[in-house]
Amino acid sequence: MNKQYYDIGIIGGGLAGLSLAIQSAKNGYSVVLFEKESYPFHKVCGEYISLESLPFLKSLGLQIQHLDLPIINILTVSSPNGKFLKQRLPQGGFGISRYKLDNLLKNIAVKNGVNVLENSKVDEVIFKQEKFTILYNNQTIACKVCCSSFGKRSNLDVKWKRDFIAQKINRLNNYIGVKYHAKINFPINEIALHNFKNGYCGISKIEDDLYCICYLTTAANLKKYNGDIALMEQNILQQNPFLQQIFATANFVYDKPLTIAQVSFSPKKQIQNNTLCIGDAGGMITPLCGNGMSMALHGSKIAFEQIDLFLSNKIARNEMEINYTVCWQKQFAQRLRIGRVIQQFFGKKWVTNFFVSFLKNNKWLATQLIKLTHGKPF
Repeated sequence: MNKQYYDIGIIGGGLAGLSLAIQSAKNGYSVVLFEKESYPFHKVCGEYISLESLPFLKSLGLQIQHLDLPIINILTVSSPNGKFLKQRLPQGGFGISRYKLDNLLKNIAVKNGVNVLENSKVDEVIFKQEKFTILYNNQTIACKVCCSSFGKRSNLDVKWKRDFIAQKINRLNNYIGVKYHAKINFPINEIALHNFKNGYCGISKIEDDLYCICYLTTAANLKKYNGDIALMEQNILQQNPFLQQIFATANFVYDKPLTIAQVSFSPKKQIQNNTLCIGDAGGMITPLCGNGMSMALHGSKIAFEQIDLFLSNKIARNEMEINYTVCWQKQFAQRLRIGRVIQQFFGKKWVTNFFVSFLKNNKWLATQLIKLTHGKPF
């Protein structure tokens, strides 16, 4: 049964929200988590996690060693004209679907006493007299601390008129994401980033002999083909010979791909209406850098450290908000800036062709770029 008042309310049950809920519950706080979907469910995501996250995931109670997941240690990047470079990943990572991972974390959260409210869309959050009132499904729940972990774009982003929502359309804020799961002939220890005009496609192994094929492109590319994804793939993605081979031989397991629109990589604030924004709600790194899942997990740890101090009456609310922003920026701001710079080198065909050729002849630079967009174990 629902309580009426919780220590912590979390809006959104992705990686950031679930991992924050587990940390909080393990430390004795009452937690309610709102998720508009029902577990398990698929999400548009590259489904690759840097090994920097492994100690943290184990600390949450995830028995990763028993999941028989592929370890990925090679990166391949190709240009639209078919030139490519192979690069060893200094730290490496592993593949796992969001369908599987999020459900595992949800089960851990419930086991630790988190009240997970599925099929619960939050319509509004009101902060008054040091208390949050969360409105959902024509009901209300109150809490002392509220965290927004609702992903890339939410109805609350629009309602709160967040800065990135109001921005004019530009190269960083109007992308679409498309994801498939498929059976293909591809190395199990490799992640590929195949570039095409105004976009790029990531391919890597996940569980159960499946591969994640996830690409990002501009909304203009899809509009050019009247919203026909297959036609766009045929005329734009498959101009890259590697992608042509993949799409020609893949055995797709979805009837239709999973999609998301209006994806923005513009800077975001980490505090909005007194809620702590974590995961993609706090800021997104471009998928070319391949580290968004680790950032979501790490961001939840940073948030919990400050929430714990506040709920223990060691700091005031405004200190919690300031400290969280400062710590988040210190950990991630440089990665996001570098990601946005790298993003500028991909999209235009001749620039991408040149950049991939340049990196192929200067592998030390490729190694440094990878290190700059990844962190240390936490």
